[in-house]
Amino acid sequence: MSVMIILKTPQEIAVIERASRVVALAIAFLREQVKPGVTTADLDRLAEEFITREGAIPAFKGYRGYPATLCTSVNEEVVHGIPSSRRRLEEGDIIGIDVGAIVEGFYGDAAVTLPVGRVSEEAARLLRVTEAALDAGLAQVRAGNRLSDISHAVQTVAEDAGYSVVTDFVGHGIGRNLHEDPQVPNFGKPGEGPRLKEGLVLAIEPMVNIGGHEVEVLSDRWTVVTRDKSLSAHFEHTIAITPDGPKVLTRAA
Repeated sequence: MSVMIILKTPQEIAVIERASRVVALAIAFLREQVKPGVTTADLDRLAEEFITREGAIPAFKGYRGYPATLCTSVNEEVVHGIPSSRRRLEEGDIIGIDVGAIVEGFYGDAAVTLPVGRVSEEAARLLRVTEAALDAGLAQVRAGNRLSDISHAVQTVAEDAGYSVVTDFVGHGIGRNLHEDPQVPNFGKPGEGPRLKEGLVLAIEPMVNIGGHEVEVLSDRWTVVTRDKSLSAHFEHTIAITPDGPKVLTRAA
């Protein structure tokens, strides 16, 4: 299967950065809203209002038929959890919030997993390790490296902590489309795959489970859960290799 990687101009990256900034601001806003008693539908409504107010378009709503602005994945839900007025957050939960926005036809995409009130040390450690795995992957995004250097860095951090990385879902290129080539797995040997070049824009997104790596999709055809019902965390940033070097576009300044 051929891979068609679309390198972006500095002007295009500047627009992706604007979309990504809306995503970063939305996540910062939602951090303050996550607390016991809030429903995932409440968070979705607030996110849609926020993104629209910033002059952007929610990227996920209607994408392949997806019904909401956010993906809200609680506890054993890995990714693509659909917001619901019946899902009320409880003390001790963890919630993955995945946000996308479109500005002038270009996409930004990021995710964070947040504690709901006080959480167990086990859950808190999972969040720390998954975010560290993302940081390790981002550190490999520089011109001259290979794509699998990112994958290997993510896998090493997660597995060294005793966790497993989800293999059925991957990161991706991003630009005029939400999902572009290349796919970015969270596992693999270093030094393989396409060489990273200036103009590349990627969404790096570790999905890390406390238990096994196996997942399944629920009957709603969207929500992905761990097969063993163990906790899962998901963090994501959009990053570009610019003429001045790599730049994380979805990191709130």
